[in-house]
Amino acid sequence: MVMPEITTAELTALDTALLEALNPLAASMRARATGLPEDHMWAADPSDVALSILSTWKVVDEEVKRLTAIAAQTAGAHGASYERMGAAWGITRQGARKKWPDAVDKSAAKEMGASSLELFGGTAELFRDTSSDGWRWKGRGADGTCSEDNGALTLATKEEAAAHAGAFLKEHTADEGWIPVPWVTDGPG
Repeated sequence: MVMPEITTAELTALDTALLEALNPLAASMRARATGLPEDHMWAADPSDVALSILSTWKVVDEEVKRLTAIAAQTAGAHGASYERMGAAWGITRQGARKKWPDAVDKSAAKEMGASSLELFGGTAELFRDTSSDGWRWKGRGADGTCSEDNGALTLATKEEAAAHAGAFLKEHTADEGWIPVPWVTDGPG
């Protein structure tokens, strides 16, 4: 997910909205800190006023972080991976995992979308690899051959894992006359 850059007009509108939201909070916080009425906020040493604004921006910054974490939790609860969250935020998958460590439930992510594939007389399991947010598979061909440990092979999509598993199952049919009847069964989630 690539987000388009913000336009100058959008940035100006955002700045205006943020400053309009900040001013009442800054005035209220300064009044509590100094004991002066809010309408006298600007009648003070400029550095004191600027520091009051700075401390108010800190409050806003903390609130934005809290709301961002809620958005990440919501995305994770609806199946978004750390890879997708990172792309939305402009950081890596690892960066997203570090920023929002509890946004994706690892046990749910592992089960989410797990499937079995039956093809050419063999079976394969497709599953989420929570350590990489990718997909892996393991299978047993109709000839009894088990897939080797493909732990180093993590695939980007479930479909890609199914294609690799299907190729393995095709190579390990019971006999040459086998007529394939493929189906995929969705697992829990």
